[in-house]
Amino acid sequence: MSSGPAARVVGKVGLASLCALLAFSAPSPAAPDRADRELEARLRAHIEVLASDDFDGREPGTEGEAKTLRYLGRQWYDIGLVSGTHDPGNEWFAPVLLVAREPAASAAQFLRKGFRTPLSPPDVLVLTSGKRSLVRDAPLLFVGRARGLDFSRNELAGRVAVVLDGDTPDSERQNELLAMGASAVLTVLDGGRSIAEVAARRQRSGYALADDSLGGDLEAFIGRASMEMLLKGTGHRLADLEQAAASPGFAPIVLDMTASLEANTRETTVRTHNLIGKLPGRHPESGAVLFLAHWDHFGECGEPPAEDVICNGAIDNASGVAALTEVARRLSRVPQMDRDVYFLATTAEELGLLGTHAFAENPPLPLDRIVAAFNIDSDAIAPRGTPFAIVGRGMTGLDADIARVAKAERVKLRDSDEANEYVKRQDGWALLQHDIPAVMVTTAYGDMDRMRAFFDSDYHRPSDDLAHLSRPLQLGGVVEDVKMLTALGRWFADPRRVPLNVK
Repeated sequence: MSSGPAARVVGKVGLASLCALLAFSAPSPAAPDRADRELEARLRAHIEVLASDDFDGREPGTEGEAKTLRYLGRQWYDIGLVSGTHDPGNEWFAPVLLVAREPAASAAQFLRKGFRTPLSPPDVLVLTSGKRSLVRDAPLLFVGRARGLDFSRNELAGRVAVVLDGDTPDSERQNELLAMGASAVLTVLDGGRSIAEVAARRQRSGYALADDSLGGDLEAFIGRASMEMLLKGTGHRLADLEQAAASPGFAPIVLDMTASLEANTRETTVRTHNLIGKLPGRHPESGAVLFLAHWDHFGECGEPPAEDVICNGAIDNASGVAALTEVARRLSRVPQMDRDVYFLATTAEELGLLGTHAFAENPPLPLDRIVAAFNIDSDAIAPRGTPFAIVGRGMTGLDADIARVAKAERVKLRDSDEANEYVKRQDGWALLQHDIPAVMVTTAYGDMDRMRAFFDSDYHRPSDDLAHLSRPLQLGGVVEDVKMLTALGRWFADPRRVPLNVK
């Protein structure tokens, strides 16, 4: 992702500018088939606008964000939504302040019996998520491929945990070791990765909410040949260590050397926004229902000399925001519901679900008043007639009521947890971390082969636009998703059907 455009600041879009926009004229009532065709046409029109090159990939903090928010704000205002921020100073658009940090400097020194080993700076890469992190003269402890929970804090505290990379890098393992007290983690690239490849991948900025303190953790990487050179004179060979790590009953091995590691980053502030709208209910004290979808994507993410460098994000997630908008339209036309229904278009999902975390940390209503949240992401995958799946199935108290609505709507609901493979990769996961019952109910994950094909082809690539998709955009499933989500909104907005203590 590009860090330069992220430094630009989005201009504030106020309620006054929304009020000046033209009102939406609702189509005349029509037969179901015609209504579905009209809904599909509106969905396609939203996606064509949001995924156009004119929006430049909808990167947070850029003019692409400003255009995205103006477009969505106008649509929501015309539909009849009101501001859901409950903040007169920031109507509709809730500010989210991000800090981006990218690697700036790396240094490593190893001592064996008080003497410095002959490694040059390119042999070791040191990275941190903090502004500056430093470890001096910490002993090295070889832990192989073990996880952090395999050790006690006493074993790891104050030491650099040396791990084997293999062909399946595991960032969770490194995080566990750091959480258990390791001063740093030194990964030996004994598989297919090289220092240059790791450096190229990690040159991307790391992001966090400005209110959150980024950790000062240290991660270092060393190539196989350099590690073999480092071990000379210690009585250990890398091949012997690898063999020991693979044997039953492996115990960590203290290596006869210490490490001093340092990493620095450059910091940039990114000002971005969530968009929050609301359909007021008759009895807001009875709770609220939340629908959400992330509006952001990666901006210009392709590498020259490629002709197409814009990651337009047609499926991920212009399709989801389009569906969110049409759910709002349909719910605005039914008789006023008892509960408030909120609509949230989040920023910085692609940067770590940060916009959703910002919403939950500064919510417009008490979080325990949200009886259900329905996320919409990468929706235009499956054709009409595909069964629905629940991403987050079994993780909330919502499943039984979702099944009742599916039966009433005469749609098939998959009796499988397979879609939960992706639960941590979408905004609903951030809500779950804040004890908000959140799921995705969608046809997109009703055919896992189609979803995996998208992840293996156009996902997070410039080809995720209407002109270059590997498979045609599927709007039939989105139409059915919108209808099902509308039914879910009406069901969960009824306190007689779903008590406030649904969680």
